[in-house]
Amino acid sequence: MPTVIVNNKPVEIGATEKLNCIQVAQRAGDEIPSYCWHHDLSVVASCRMCLVELGEKKPDGTIAMQPKLSPGCQTPVKDGMVIVSNSEKVLAAQKATLEYLLLNHPLDCPVCDQAGECGLQDYSYEYGRGYSRLQEPKNIKPDKDYIGDQITLFTDRCIMCTRCVRFTREISGTSELQVISRGTHEEIDIFPGDPCNNKLAGNVVDLCPVGALCSKDFLYKQRVWWLKSKNSVCPGCSTGCSITVDQNEDVLYRLKPRENPQAQGSFMCDEGRFGWKYVQSDKRLTHPEQRSGGQTISKDWDAVLPALRTALKDTQLRGPSGFAVVISPWATVEEAWLLAKFAKQITPSAKLAMGPVRVEGEDDLYPKDVRGNPVLPAKFTIRAEKCPNRSGVEAVLKHVEGNVVSFSTILDQAGRGEIDSLFVLGGDPEGWIGASDVAKLDKLKLLIVQDILASAASAKAQYVLPGAAWAEKDGTFVNHNGLAQAIHRGLRGPEGSRPDGRILMELLGRSGLFHASTLRQEIAEEIPELAALLVGDLGEEGVLLTSTAKAELQAVT
Repeated sequence: MPTVIVNNKPVEIGATEKLNCIQVAQRAGDEIPSYCWHHDLSVVASCRMCLVELGEKKPDGTIAMQPKLSPGCQTPVKDGMVIVSNSEKVLAAQKATLEYLLLNHPLDCPVCDQAGECGLQDYSYEYGRGYSRLQEPKNIKPDKDYIGDQITLFTDRCIMCTRCVRFTREISGTSELQVISRGTHEEIDIFPGDPCNNKLAGNVVDLCPVGALCSKDFLYKQRVWWLKSKNSVCPGCSTGCSITVDQNEDVLYRLKPRENPQAQGSFMCDEGRFGWKYVQSDKRLTHPEQRSGGQTISKDWDAVLPALRTALKDTQLRGPSGFAVVISPWATVEEAWLLAKFAKQITPSAKLAMGPVRVEGEDDLYPKDVRGNPVLPAKFTIRAEKCPNRSGVEAVLKHVEGNVVSFSTILDQAGRGEIDSLFVLGGDPEGWIGASDVAKLDKLKLLIVQDILASAASAKAQYVLPGAAWAEKDGTFVNHNGLAQAIHRGLRGPEGSRPDGRILMELLGRSGLFHASTLRQEIAEEIPELAALLVGDLGEEGVLLTSTAKAELQAVT
């Protein structure tokens, strides 16, 4: 196989792989610092942080080195190439580059949102001189408060890496950001009246290696070293973007994309990035309720859950016309499985149905051309299907019920009096029932609502169970492409609420704690379509539920 030598360490690469010096050095366990390079963007080699010594190993074993340093991001590797990134010559170039970048950079670290996760701070510590020889006043440029609705630009912090400009040209295709002026007067700016408000605009904040582009939503809210992060999955659509949930003291502050080539790649849309505010809404359900005749009887979990089980058994003894369970596509695979088991435990004739699958318009593909039409092949897609786990819930319903019954069917049956007991597991922040359909619930003798937000339906329910938002629980989401990913509990929900898995475990009468990995294995053994979940731990990138993956898994186990 082709071999590249990085700091005297041989690194094998694939015969068809197209890598640069930075990527090969990563395989060798060495870091070549860079600011302007990003693997999803074009190469401009403007920051000069990645300068390295290059050479070639001759057939006779001798090594011929080039006299000048070359940018590692712009140099593709080949068999026999020699890369040196730790010589005195390279270290001197790195120090000189950092000194240049810091000449006019303000000492904003104590107030900068990027402090603690700043590439300029890290590289200054690792590769810089630690002092400045500048005697003259710094060249201070005015900030731009309105680059976009969600973005602000601290111009004097910018190091002109142009990642943001290339993103709006190559990924979103909307080209709002540009470089104006020349030389020391260069700045990032927008054309007057054309702010950076595309649906992927928030990604330029993540791409900025310093604190120049900041999110207005997060600005001055929290120091990053206080934040605790958990890996999760965005519930905003069926793309299933891998994300991190950042919180402190059980207050959610931000979501950031987590690179996953099997899901969305490196980015996420603004709908998902900023659409989490309902998690901390004042309309959250905060305590369980048992009601009768319009009066609240109990708000204690230890009383409500046993009473609910008794009420369901009583309806069966009286010979009701039907018991139905609706499972939202915002529920996890584990929750769908537990609730389906509980329903069939109450009565084998229980009807299981899929909650409303919210679809808005059509899939939104990026990048776009000047007329707003998508340019294929798409680099990012915002799905029209606005629920995160339709595929996972469908797999459970098909196995347990034999088919997927729609919510509208159950609603019509309830309106005709064919169903008199209904258990709804919600989760859609936009609600699962319209105002015009709420009246169809009036004929029910028993309505149980397990949800996160108060609604017209929860106001009618005899039993209300406050569940957890996706950021407050563990479980599995399966995206549009059959990728099963783990969500992890990043914070605690409102006092009085409980994770849905815990509620359903208690209703089912199962002892012990809710443990997502164990339940995945149990589900995989029973549902062939979810056999790939047998691994239990889905890792950071998830597991594809394909026939090939199942075959490989069975061969290993």
